[in-house]
Amino acid sequence: MAKASRTRPASRQDARTRLRTAQAYLEVADLVLAEEKRSEMPGVAAALAVLAGVAASDAICASRLQLVHRGDDHRAASDLLESATPDGKTLATTLARLIDLKDQAHYGATLVSAATARRACQWATRLTTRAREECER
Repeated sequence: MAKASRTRPASRQDARTRLRTAQAYLEVADLVLAEEKRSEMPGVAAALAVLAGVAASDAICASRLQLVHRGDDHRAASDLLESATPDGKTLATTLARLIDLKDQAHYGATLVSAATARRACQWATRLTTRAREECER
């Protein structure tokens, strides 16, 4: 179980709220990624995909563990996710990929490529799909 100082209690309602948030981030990421005329848009889409993945992870953890990660160490969120489900290791790896992209997407001086942004959206979609499954069980 994760350390109490890095988690907070969460309900099934919290899980559903975080799922809806993840879905909204992905919806907007897809719209932004479709804007091909502006070179900064893939980075914005990737940043939204990171946020979607984090929200989906929260939804899964809230559904399964009645906990969500809180704190600045986003890698600890993937540790919590790993413990949440039987396929947690795979889910945590997917979240870690998104977290690896976070600094470049949110703060980077270099632009994120459209291919990288599309991959980020695919990773976030995987997590969001699993979050929906967890919220529906």
